[in-house]
Amino acid sequence: EVQLQASGGGLVQAGRSLTLHCETSGFPFADWAVGWFRQAPGKGREAVACIANNDGITNFGHSVRGRFTISSDHAKSTVHLQMNNLTIEDTAVYYCAADRWGTGTSKKSSYDYWGQGTQVTVSS
Repeated sequence: EVQLQASGGGLVQAGRSLTLHCETSGFPFADWAVGWFRQAPGKGREAVACIANNDGITNFGHSVRGRFTISSDHAKSTVHLQMNNLTIEDTAVYYCAADRWGTGTSKKSSYDYWGQGTQVTVSS
């Protein structure tokens, strides 16, 4: 059974950093891609960062490029999202998801399996 468990969310001041973790199981981690998406109140779910585990290629949303990094720990089947210089606009529920095709695309429709989400709140 494919499982994804997102953690690391919380309340943080603007300008600070936070790291999210996506622990996975039940699929060949090295062959699939894992992406982080977020959804703010009243808005659609948008891609934040994605990584293709087979070749390490990453893909970032425009609003986070240069501030966020994504990395994979193959030994632990875990994907980390390092978020730096957070702004109020980064407040959202963050979800991680798995893409069996391993492309690391930012298209939500390519991700078949989703975790439960972790709340990130950035205060001024």
